[in-house]
Amino acid sequence: MKNLEPLIVFARVAEMKSFTQAAESLGIQKGRASIVVRELEHEVGTTLLHRTTRTVQLTEDGRMFYSRARDLLAEADELKLMFSSGGMSLRGRLRVDMPAVLAQSVVIPALPQLLNAHPEFELELSSTDRRVDLVQEGFDCVVRLGPIVDETLIARPLGQLRMINAAGSDYLKRFGVPQTIDDLRNQGHRMVHYIRNFGAKPDGWEYPSGDGYSSLMLPGTMTVNSVPAYHEAGLAGLGLIQGGYLALLPHIKRGTLVEVLPDLRPRPLDASFVVAHRRNLSQRVRAFMTWTEGVLKPYFD
Repeated sequence: MKNLEPLIVFARVAEMKSFTQAAESLGIQKGRASIVVRELEHEVGTTLLHRTTRTVQLTEDGRMFYSRARDLLAEADELKLMFSSGGMSLRGRLRVDMPAVLAQSVVIPALPQLLNAHPEFELELSSTDRRVDLVQEGFDCVVRLGPIVDETLIARPLGQLRMINAAGSDYLKRFGVPQTIDDLRNQGHRMVHYIRNFGAKPDGWEYPSGDGYSSLMLPGTMTVNSVPAYHEAGLAGLGLIQGGYLALLPHIKRGTLVEVLPDLRPRPLDASFVVAHRRNLSQRVRAFMTWTEGVLKPYFD
């Protein structure tokens, strides 16, 4: 369906607000993207994009055109793949973002089975701890841990990620094994602080209290902004950490980490499969969502 190229290019430019980034994501030259959109505007008889030296924004006509174009492209995807359920391979590219801890611990090790079964299916996997913008950055779907604060997004619950308390064995030899929250204060314990963005205030040590959860601010020797670095700091004996059960379990089995305060675990994290809109989800998105649910199910409560 090559005659859909103008809509595909226009939609990607509108989503990423950049001809350069859109062209790179589509594997075409920036000049080609500009020409295609200009010809599309001439064909429909209106300006769809405001162009400046720094950004690209939809015009009022462009917003209405983009809404219809997005639905049309989703329907075209469905048309191309309407017979795929009979054992034919999934085709095309899917851009996904998920937390690094899920990607590294569970999803990537399981991907060979999926990609070997669908050799024409290409996955672009971003694994970061920041919250990406699905529309502006051109993601088809994301897996998120924690609350969904953007009410415009559509979230499908995957379960809850069990959280545990842990520390390196060398750390516990120096400070002792805490048995109660009071021990955290009285034994001089410290924690590794995690924040998504530097400059924010760390959350402290979370523990169940009454019908909810409370937080105890413990001193810390370092602050990190990535989950893998947070885990490595715990392994290095730099302080107590609170992390996902699925990521820390291998270290606990090897004895390099020890679970502490098992009766005072922090609040589980809600996990969700998130898309920008519900209507006309492509078969690639639906198939990846089903596969992801199956892969992650053993690790969620």
